[in-house]
Amino acid sequence: MVKQQCLFGTLLSIKVPGRHFLFPESWRKGVKMTEPNRQSGENEEKIIEIEIERLRPFKEHPFQVKDDKEMFLLQESIEKYGILNPLIVRPVPDGYYEIISGHRRKHAAEKLGYRKVPVIIRVLSEDDSILSMVDSNLHRERISYSEKAFAYKLKNDVLKRKSGRKKSQVDHKTPRKRAIEIISEDCGDSPKQVQRYISLTKLIPEMLQKLDDEIISFCPAVEIAALSEKEQRELLVAMEYAQAIPSLSQAQRIRQLSKEKQLSLEKMEEIMCEVKKGEITRVAFTNEQLHKYFPNSYTPAMMKREILALLKLWKKESWES
Repeated sequence: MVKQQCLFGTLLSIKVPGRHFLFPESWRKGVKMTEPNRQSGENEEKIIEIEIERLRPFKEHPFQVKDDKEMFLLQESIEKYGILNPLIVRPVPDGYYEIISGHRRKHAAEKLGYRKVPVIIRVLSEDDSILSMVDSNLHRERISYSEKAFAYKLKNDVLKRKSGRKKSQVDHKTPRKRAIEIISEDCGDSPKQVQRYISLTKLIPEMLQKLDDEIISFCPAVEIAALSEKEQRELLVAMEYAQAIPSLSQAQRIRQLSKEKQLSLEKMEEIMCEVKKGEITRVAFTNEQLHKYFPNSYTPAMMKREILALLKLWKKESWES
């Protein structure tokens, strides 16, 4: 660590691999030092307050910040007790700080009119900051499929980079665990399940949203993720055409056809129009039957919406009068 003088007083200069940071010496107590404290022999961490406008979200943050019920409860808690757990941030160039943990706390405090929030500053490398960010968020009670998928992928990419670095003589004698196995031990999912989650990051945004909304189930979504972007978009068209959601069996057959280079929109529509087990007694109409009563421009979804609206009106007039 090197001291420099400027108009604003003494600046501390810290270098980490690939980065160089300057910040006022007055903030030193808020920085986690990389060298041990000479008296205690331990690293010290101090809490300081930083203006909200100087905080930046983590650039690859996979966890969503929503104004939902949990956010409302968090705001209530902060309004009553304040921010009990300080945010974890790291310094980045131009005098700003990147949030590693605390995006939701920062958002809630901002909505309540806070101008400053308590933080702990840690000087971390790019990879270590990703690992810290992922691990600090995965413990949350509610995490969507997409959040978990991209968090696992980020952690997997970092661990694979770390394992690819030059090994020491001791490392050569001890077999290293695969990144998937480390994530499994840290997070509780089996290695196979971790791989399934990571595969979900290949879903197109529209398909991923249907998974998060629980319109598509997890296992069929894993099969669909193996399709190309073009095939996934065609599957959306087929789902709209049939007004149906693929079962696991249907998704597996669609994936197999793709693997054999025999998948087409027509074949997907044919599979999606199949009557699933448990729907044998359902009432079904063909598009040809319905188009007699609707304009040619109407899609199956538009016809379904109109039919349900008419049935609702008929029920109200006939049964509830």
